[in-house]
Amino acid sequence: MIMAKFVIAGKADCPYYAKAELLADYLQKNLPDFQIFKITQHPDVWEEWLKEVCEKNKWSHKKSPIVWRELLDRGGKALLLGGYNDFLEHAQLYYGVTSSMTTEMMMIIAQENLEAHKEKALKKESLKDLVSPLQVWITSASTPAGCSLIPVLVSGEVFGSRTALSLTLFDRQEAEGQLLGLVLEAQDLAAPLLRGVALCTRAEDAFRGARAVVMLDEPAACEVSGVEECLRHAAARCRDYAGLLERNAHGEVRVLVAGKSFVNLRAALLQRFAPSLARNVVAVALGVEGQAKAVLARKLRAAPACIKNVIIWGNITGNNYADLRQARAYEQESAVWGPPPFSRPVLEVIFDREWVKNEFMTTLKTLTATGRHFGGILAAHSIGTTLKYWYQGSFPGEIVSLGVLSEGQFGIPEGIVFSMPVKFENGTWAVLTDLKNTEINREIMTKMTSDLIQEIRVALGEPMIFQPHQSDTEVPRRDENIVSVTEHNQEELRLSHGEDVISIVVIITLTLYSETSCLKFLEVFEGNERYLLSIFCALVSVRDLGGHSKGVMATQLSMRKQPGD
Repeated sequence: MIMAKFVIAGKADCPYYAKAELLADYLQKNLPDFQIFKITQHPDVWEEWLKEVCEKNKWSHKKSPIVWRELLDRGGKALLLGGYNDFLEHAQLYYGVTSSMTTEMMMIIAQENLEAHKEKALKKESLKDLVSPLQVWITSASTPAGCSLIPVLVSGEVFGSRTALSLTLFDRQEAEGQLLGLVLEAQDLAAPLLRGVALCTRAEDAFRGARAVVMLDEPAACEVSGVEECLRHAAARCRDYAGLLERNAHGEVRVLVAGKSFVNLRAALLQRFAPSLARNVVAVALGVEGQAKAVLARKLRAAPACIKNVIIWGNITGNNYADLRQARAYEQESAVWGPPPFSRPVLEVIFDREWVKNEFMTTLKTLTATGRHFGGILAAHSIGTTLKYWYQGSFPGEIVSLGVLSEGQFGIPEGIVFSMPVKFENGTWAVLTDLKNTEINREIMTKMTSDLIQEIRVALGEPMIFQPHQSDTEVPRRDENIVSVTEHNQEELRLSHGEDVISIVVIITLTLYSETSCLKFLEVFEGNERYLLSIFCALVSVRDLGGHSKGVMATQLSMRKQPGD
């Protein structure tokens, strides 16, 4: 006797496929020589799949389902039976069996088939991830941030305790020796979820198969070449990286831009040059948010983790604004106390509003401008936490600061990457536009947005000099009378600087417009580097120095620094 094998294929939501499927199940159960094989396809891919099958077998068929017959004891070509009506007619003629299923029942089973297909596809994808590890890339991997990031990523906390990953360290050719050492160290971790570690120094091979990419600062020293040249260098590099991402990376790759310099700009340029990935390119702001929480915690004598919902607005590595209107303090020792879920608004706990307005804001500006506390540990933690939220979701009700492309929310100009409040859920992020009391002062908004817009214009080649935005109350205009430091008053400054540091800061602020002025003050304060370091930090918080002047001053300071200073 000949064993008959029938193949029934159809769209998962097709009611006629559901009816044919049940009829075939009945025949297989009751006829020993009847065998059925079923193929279910998602509605989105059905037509393409059907076209390929018909072209391969030289058939002509347009609808769902399609039924063909294969003879198991013969190696011949499969024979097309046709669609639902053809299969029903065949069952009646050869087996005396028909179907009496109602249309309503057909629709119900079709919907069940679709849900079952989706669930099966998800399980298949999950198993595929276990077999094929998640491809994670780190650029500028030889930097301190890159070194600190490796154990964070392979710990199982970031991508999940069941997600295996393969790590690729990418850097310039000169860093190959350091990368080799890092590869060996990463292998020595013997991390259970780490399937492999590789290095890459060839740009054309960058981001192959990447599902997650962390872009760190390049170690190149832009200070000595000027801000404008640094911005244009960033644009050229982002254009190259964007092309490589679109060509080599996975279609749903997630890109995190982090570091101490031009984070918003680099994210915006990647989005501009790789528009298909724009939604999946973000800038990490949790480092600044963590610094703000730590400053508040020291004031409240609490743990930084007890401070929640601080919002960082604006330029992550430039002019930004720490908004405390949503912030809350948990487990803070005070006259009012409650169980762990209990919290109080930070602005109610801190009674000293002048401290918030002056010292708190000034401290954060200094940290942002110098980047001195954003080392390897903080960078790695903020990147790891952002990735963890992106893959596993943020805590319900918690506000997270993230640099994303503005679409006009909160009155922010469109087209710039701006740090704003978001939440992470179901593998994506969403801006929290429904928050109350989020209006931003016009002067603060202008200060934050003007620099970002200007950075993009300069980076894209407009013939202009980058001038950080300054309000009228911060610095005098260049056409006003500027107090200068001359040889006549140098001796007077040497005698009085210990008594009136504030007046010296004012004079330096008025005169710091050129390299000559910087070096003049180095001569004035020679032998008193502690004062000069303090004043330099204060200046950074008052105005953004040009890249060249900042570089000159920092270099001179490092050369003159005394032991113990």
